Amino acid sequence: MGMKLERGASALVLCAGVALSNGAAAQAQVTEADYARAEKMLSMTTAPLVDHAIQRVKWLDDGHFVYLDNDVNGTRLMRMDVATGQAAPAFDHARMAKALSAVVGKQVDAKHIDKTVQGVALEGDRYDFTVRGTHYVCDIAKPNCKAKPVAKGQDGDGPGNVSPDGKREAFIRNWNLWVRDLATGKETQLTTDGVKDFGYATNNAGWVHDDSAILVWSPDSSKIATFQQDQRKTSSMTVVSTNVGAPKVETWKYPFVGNKDITMIERVVIDVPTAKMVRLKMAPDQHRSTQCDDVSCFGGWEDVQWAKDGKSLAFVSSARDHTKATLRTADVATGAVKDIFDESAKNWFESGINAINWRYLSDSNEILWWSQRSNWGHLYLYDLSTGKMKKQVTHGDWNVAEVLRIDPASRTVWFTGVNREAGHHPYHQHLYRVNLDDGAEPVLLSPEDAQHDFVLSPDGKRVVDTYSTTTVAPVSVLRDTHDGKVLSEIAKGDLTRLKATGWVAPEPIVVKARDGKTDLYGMMFKPSNFDPNKKYPIVNYIYPGPQVGSVRSYGFLSAHGDNQALAELGFIVVAIDGMGTPYRSKAFHDAYAKNVGDNTLPDQITGMKQLAQRFPFIDISRVGIWGHSGGGNATGTAMFRYPEFFKVGIAESGNHDNRNYEDDWAEKWQGLLVTGKDGKSNYDDQANQNHAANLKGKLLLMHGMMDDNVPSSSTMLVVDALIKANKDFDLLLLPNARHGYGEYSLYVTRKRWDYFVTNLLGASHPDAYSIKPAR
Repeated sequence: MGMKLERGASALVLCAGVALSNGAAAQAQVTEADYARAEKMLSMTTAPLVDHAIQRVKWLDDGHFVYLDNDVNGTRLMRMDVATGQAAPAFDHARMAKALSAVVGKQVDAKHIDKTVQGVALEGDRYDFTVRGTHYVCDIAKPNCKAKPVAKGQDGDGPGNVSPDGKREAFIRNWNLWVRDLATGKETQLTTDGVKDFGYATNNAGWVHDDSAILVWSPDSSKIATFQQDQRKTSSMTVVSTNVGAPKVETWKYPFVGNKDITMIERVVIDVPTAKMVRLKMAPDQHRSTQCDDVSCFGGWEDVQWAKDGKSLAFVSSARDHTKATLRTADVATGAVKDIFDESAKNWFESGINAINWRYLSDSNEILWWSQRSNWGHLYLYDLSTGKMKKQVTHGDWNVAEVLRIDPASRTVWFTGVNREAGHHPYHQHLYRVNLDDGAEPVLLSPEDAQHDFVLSPDGKRVVDTYSTTTVAPVSVLRDTHDGKVLSEIAKGDLTRLKATGWVAPEPIVVKARDGKTDLYGMMFKPSNFDPNKKYPIVNYIYPGPQVGSVRSYGFLSAHGDNQALAELGFIVVAIDGMGTPYRSKAFHDAYAKNVGDNTLPDQITGMKQLAQRFPFIDISRVGIWGHSGGGNATGTAMFRYPEFFKVGIAESGNHDNRNYEDDWAEKWQGLLVTGKDGKSNYDDQANQNHAANLKGKLLLMHGMMDDNVPSSSTMLVVDALIKANKDFDLLLLPNARHGYGEYSLYVTRKRWDYFVTNLLGASHPDAYSIKPAR
């Protein structure tokens, strides 16, 4: 007991010494009022205070669209008439809420219909509202609503994948593919040889494992392209619940880095009316895509595209380590496959930036291809007959980010691009159009220096463009997609109510990278009661990529996670997109290829040192860092490899050793596992447990015990190493939490605040402050 008291007293003296030596003795206590102010900076409080920032834009037809608009009176569904440029409430919200309440069986708030209604569609002259997965068709004139008849299947059926004509849905039952007629409910079994772990259309990439059917319908809804997924030799993952009595055990297929046997797919085409199946004449393919770590990146099977006439397919096969992509076509009647061309990359090939940008132009027998072979992402046109490149469509030191639409008749492509406009922020996305044939430069359609988000009309002639910056509220306009002319203003965001609460916008920052030359971009968050004469500890919020960066958006957000909330407690918080993250050049993205243990930390450190030289209020002797998932990994790396710089870290759900993570992600960024005769491998250095003995500062590790994305064993490897190195650390295990923490999230947020206040600020905090959930 005596020793514990002595050690506790020593810790208090040390904290006081740190506070005094850094001129922060005045901040000996962070009060409940400070925590309450921080709580008000979370998105659940700030988002409803941003007026006229429209959401959920949905085109009903070429001449009308709906959207949600918010102000002090609540949220309304608005309907815009393109011809007149006028918008009005889509219906009487009080009467509609009453009608919906009657059939939903739950009170629908007329002022906040968005909290009940998840989706809106037009059905004749009536609206189809989706509420908790059920469709309700509502007549506006009366108004009255009724549940839309739905053909129900058996327990265990996967969700339906609806055909283009809306008449059928395909679904998985007992490892086989079925279709259901939506009008009659009649079911037809399309495959019969699907068995456990060798089923049809199954969605399993390890970290993704659900019952949705991964397939592509032909344009005329008569055929389905899908696969039989072979996981019979694939490794398994198991998680165990915490509860009274026998635990619930979840086990599913989960391939690991370096496994000899991983998940493979055998491509098939099924004729729906006859249930005849054609298996493509090729060896099984790697379970890979050209962009993400699943065959399905955005809910579909984007690397498989049908010809307009439904007689052929184009698809891309990717190597296990993503260094080679092969474009192929298939005759769906015979199953014959033809290799058209391939592309290899030193580190990895991608077909877009958070998008799959290649397109099958079957009418002209061409492929539009996206590549970074010039160090920038551009479009190339190929002849399918010869496999030869016909021309490069776009050029320059900038990126085509996402292909949005192609009009085969006019040979026009609409796409978003970044870094093209001189003097503009390099991460701001703009809309362009370009012709495939005339060799002209792309036409800029959204000139404002801002982050733009686009929703095109079905005919592609108009677009809803919502643009903003990190400091300027969103503006939404309707544009012509030929010349970018603004046809009408839809809404202009108003921050009056938000600013009245004391809210302040983050400050954009620019620092030099590790090379001393390259500009890095980010944001700095300061307390709303900022005092330039004080010295503030600095906290680095990090997500190192390589697939995304630390800055959540370069457009407007009322809250960037809890960055501003944490700043309110007496910190400067920064987020910096380091080298190795996307949207810049290929060389920039490749900065730490095959060395994922880099985690952008050399850039984070030099960036914060530059900020401390620029701003005297930053105390660079007190640096904290935290992140979730990849950010948790990076936090561990920071505390173990740079222990003299980083004093306090919080590592949430980190993939601390990617050999304990699903194969696709790490094998893309780190490469295939190579083990030498001495037993050492190219994955040893990236493993945080191998550096844990270097810990000097305060480290809090967190993990959900039901995490089915990053297994908790990844954190346990670090725990084991720290114990064996006789290191003090803190650990919070969340018994039934998945990767995102769910019901534990607000508790975790409060613990994060407490940990930095105690260990980095050297102050006391309120006892068990309770953050209230959104109402």
